[in-house]
Formats: sequence, structure tokens, C-alpha cells
Amino acid sequence: MKPQHKLHYRTVWISDTHLGSKGCRAEELSKFLKHIRCDTLYLVGDILDLWRLRQKWYWPAHHNAVIRRILKHAKRDTRVIYIPGNHDDAARQYHNLDFGGVKILRHDEHTTADGKRLFICHGDQYDLVVKHSPLLSKFGSFAYEWLLVFNRLYNQGRALLGMPYLSMSQAIKGKVKRACTFISRFEEHLISEARKRGYDGVVCGHIHKAEQRTIKDDNPNKKTSRELTYLNCGDWVESCTALVEHTNGRIEIVDGIGLINDLNLDESYKMADHHDPEFLEHYDDDDDHDDDMLMDPRELLPPGVAHAPSHSRARFTSILNNSPRTTGSRSN
Repeated sequence: MKPQHKLHYRTVWISDTHLGSKGCRAEELSKFLKHIRCDTLYLVGDILDLWRLRQKWYWPAHHNAVIRRILKHAKRDTRVIYIPGNHDDAARQYHNLDFGGVKILRHDEHTTADGKRLFICHGDQYDLVVKHSPLLSKFGSFAYEWLLVFNRLYNQGRALLGMPYLSMSQAIKGKVKRACTFISRFEEHLISEARKRGYDGVVCGHIHKAEQRTIKDDNPNKKTSRELTYLNCGDWVESCTALVEHTNGRIEIVDGIGLINDLNLDESYKMADHHDPEFLEHYDDDDDHDDDMLMDPRELLPPGVAHAPSHSRARFTSILNNSPRTTGSRSN
């Protein structure tokens, strides 16, 4: 049962998947990862939503499927770089460790096929609310998740009336002046950081707003001007977008769901019951199935941590609480 098409990219960036939260579009993300191949895969922060997992354990089968897809990319010799964000910041203490073929870095530098140097970071370090008001940031995250729940119900009603999907959070961001100002300042801070470090651009996530724009950098201390590129991956709770680099160095934002729908998927995948954990466990596009078992994220302890102080090991293993293994959901 193999899909008829695989899309190959030189580099793929995804961020803000928020695995472990009910807002995560894990089924769509799993399909997207299944039908692409890339030389480098960047996970640009907030991949795991540890804030939510600490409050209430939620880890259904589709979230396992995403982890398996990522590890399978690493197994195929894809370079997988995980740059933690503010929702999975506990992983930052394991900087430069490798586990399952996934390397953790605080930030990274990427050189495109046409020679442009890009600064890769999640971006929360340049968010003044996260930096100076962490409690306010967590309250905002909690309110945002409830907005997503309401938005889902609202759009179910719109669908029954034959009306198109409407993202309430994006509409609010677009109309509220303070939200627009915040986004603008966030982008300016990151462009300034890229300029300071001597890069040609920056790739980030964090604000759940996919963006690609070029800014002319007129430096009075230099005779020539250059262009700086701001790139934001978007998210996988609403927009389901990713950044991709083609073999010639061209970068673009792709609509993950639209891309999946455009592919000619095999009928067995389209007709199967995607909510059946047994289906998720056994359906795969690879010939080898030795690592197709459903996983628990607490099994991702980096081998190097075995040599770390005992209190560090304990802190890592307690990141997701000491809940018993499950492929469903339960409350603590």
C-alpha cells in the first residue's frame, strides 16, 4: 500500500504543532510528513506542548503517528534538527544532544542552495510578553486553546450552512491594532537580530502566522544595500502551513492540507478509518515495520542523559509527569 507521489524538498521547516494539546492537527500533520521527503527537516519549536501535558495528559494515537513519522525521516538519513520553543523549553537543557537521529539545538544556521545564510530560531526569546510576563503568556495560551475549541464548533455550524472556514484568531489578529503592532515588532526584532549576526534572513515560528517577506536593508555604514528575508513557518493548530526549500534554493510557504489534497493518495489510505489506532499502528509506506509500534513521548530520553547528574535525569523524565503509558487520553 504505497502512495503514488512523494514530494522531495531540500529543506522543510515546521513549527508550533503543539502535540499533546487538543488543538493540534496531528492527523493532517502525519499525512503531510508521510508524503514528503527532504534532506533536512527543521522542527522550529513548540512541537510538544508541555504546558498542557503537565496540566492534563492528552496523547492520542495520531500524536504518536507524528512522532513516528519524524523518527522515520531521521532513519532515512534526513538531518532532523529540533529547536525547542517556549512550550517545550524544558528540552533546551539538552542542547547538542542527539536521540533517535533528532538533534536538539537552541538555534541553528542554514545555508540555502543559492548561498543565503539563515538564522533559525523559535522566536520566543524576542517576544517581550514571554520574556517579562511568563504568567500572562501562559494565560494567553490557555485562552487561545479555548478560542480554538469555540472556533471549531463555530466552523462546524458554518459548514452546515455551506459557508467557508473562518479562523477567528486570525481575524482577531488582523483587526485588533495592538495584535498587529505586536506582530510587527516581533518581526522587526528578529530581522534586527539577523542583521546583527550577519545573516541574510531569519526563519522562526511562535506567533502562529505564516509569513514570507523581503526587507531592503539600507546600511549607512556600507556602500551597497542588501535584502533580508523574514520567514515564519505558521502552525499546525489552524493554518497547517510549512516552509519548504526547493533544490534551487527557492523558499515558499506551502498549505499542508492543500498539498495533501492535491496528491493522488492511494485508495486504501483514503477509505481507511483514520481514527482506528490499529490502522495507525500498521499502515505505513515503508517496507520495514520494525519500529512501527505506538510510542510514548517519555521514551525519547536522549542516550547522553544516562551520563548526566541524577537530578537532571529526573527532571527530564518528569517533564511529561509520571503518568502510565497510554495511547489515549486521561486526566492527571
